Amino acid sequence: MQTALAVPGEATKPWHTGVERKHWTILAASFLGWVFDGYEAYALFIVMPFMLKTLLTAQQLATPAVWAGIAISATLLGWGIGGIVGGVLADYVGRKRMMLWSVFLYAVLSGATAFSTCFWMLVGLRFVTGLAMGSEWSTGVALLAETWPNQARPKGAGFLQSGFGVGTFLAAATWLILSYWNPLGPNTWRLMFVVGALPAFFCLYIRRSIGESEKWIQAVKAKRWSATGTGSPQAGSGQTASKRPFTLTEVFREKESRRRTMLAFLLSVATTVGWWAISSWLPAHAGRIAKAGGYANPADWGTRAALVYTAGAVVAYLLSGFLADAMGRRKYLFFTFLGCFVMTPITYLWTHSLPLLMCVAFVNGFFTLGCAYSWMAIYPVELFTSTVRATAASFIFNAARLIAFVFPLIAGILISSFGGIPKAAMTLGCIYLLGLVVPWFMPETTGKPLPE
Repeated sequence: MQTALAVPGEATKPWHTGVERKHWTILAASFLGWVFDGYEAYALFIVMPFMLKTLLTAQQLATPAVWAGIAISATLLGWGIGGIVGGVLADYVGRKRMMLWSVFLYAVLSGATAFSTCFWMLVGLRFVTGLAMGSEWSTGVALLAETWPNQARPKGAGFLQSGFGVGTFLAAATWLILSYWNPLGPNTWRLMFVVGALPAFFCLYIRRSIGESEKWIQAVKAKRWSATGTGSPQAGSGQTASKRPFTLTEVFREKESRRRTMLAFLLSVATTVGWWAISSWLPAHAGRIAKAGGYANPADWGTRAALVYTAGAVVAYLLSGFLADAMGRRKYLFFTFLGCFVMTPITYLWTHSLPLLMCVAFVNGFFTLGCAYSWMAIYPVELFTSTVRATAASFIFNAARLIAFVFPLIAGILISSFGGIPKAAMTLGCIYLLGLVVPWFMPETTGKPLPE
């Protein structure tokens, strides 16, 4: 089911050749959905200290890291489960319809978070909000991949991924305004989640402006159930069966599909664990360096480091499609994880000056958040056919969260056990070595059209 390679001379054309208004509209819809996800995820981090002060007892506040870890982990767990379920549903009911429901539900549930009356109510709402948030990414990525021209697709995917970084900046800016205004006093944090409910109105834009993926519609009509489109139809393979096999089962049924899925999953684990278990410690690390250097308001320096880190990621998002096409997918993956691995000791062991750390944070964000997440928007969709594309991409992206969700819970234990953030970061940073080996066992898809 694989069509011919790219047309000769295609590489010499401008990358945006064939990109029309409808393509930009689809990118805008997918991009904005990911902006809202970025806002929602980062808003929780920003308001966590203020939120805990209003929802916990004085005795519970003696161990704030434990309660913060529970709230973050609940969101991450819901995000992982919801992402997998939503990806499967997107392959059955369509990309557009699933995106509509995802954006609407997480907007409503985010708004409901503002009315939490106790910590456990907050945790429950964060979990179900995560369920709704999780499916937006895979539907947006699949829709963009199946509608954009072949030579422009990786760039569009990189642009889409930058939405998460933009969302974190919007969350930081919103909190800066709200905290200065402080209309509700200690409960001003609730307004952050009220703002998070605004994407519900975005559903009107999605409904009117974008259409469904024709590739997905045609694949379902033709009953092309094979996960990779490779090889000849065989009995029981699901490639031409009249009854549609369950998409998640089909992803693991074929040998080649199973191999691609598990290899990509290993890279996803390296990315996700690396971020949640290492990069999330950067603000605290910056705060410690600021305190040791005698700087005023050490916590503020942690926030500044986080913003600089995110700026580096946004630059990587915007460049990732161009880099992936110029290097090839496997070399780009190797480059990404080599950068992640090298930046870990530079950041946590060898940088002791606060001004230097700000520069290092930018480069760290370029690799560990920007490049390390962009490949998941570019590469997995190129490995699978339209009838299972959202399922496979969402499993690769979200199943790793079902492992990573434990790290916010045990962060304090890890840091204590390893004797501080630098040693803990260095030990866990070894997971990036997976990215130096695994890519060479995966197929090279640069310049090839999507499997049908």
